[in-house]
Amino acid sequence: MDRIYLNNLFDVYQNMLTDHEQEVFINYFHDDLSLSEISTNKAVTRSAISKTINNITAKLIDYENKLHVYHKYQEILNCLEKQNYDKIKMIIE
Repeated sequence: MDRIYLNNLFDVYQNMLTDHEQEVFINYFHDDLSLSEISTNKAVTRSAISKTINNITAKLIDYENKLHVYHKYQEILNCLEKQNYDKIKMIIE
């Protein structure tokens, strides 16, 4: 999965994740820590961190598939660039 896309989804949906999930996501995707480094810091196994990252990724994608907040945000930005204000109104409604 594309890291930039996941980071964008995280920006939108991070408050829907637990504190632990947010910390692991930030450690892995923002701080660029390895699974081993995170597992050592959290005193859990490397496989537990790997599973957590996979679960976080699945959750973020599921949230977007159901809510489409990030997609609508991108559409609005695109319309703003084109000054298509009627379409923005339609997206917001």
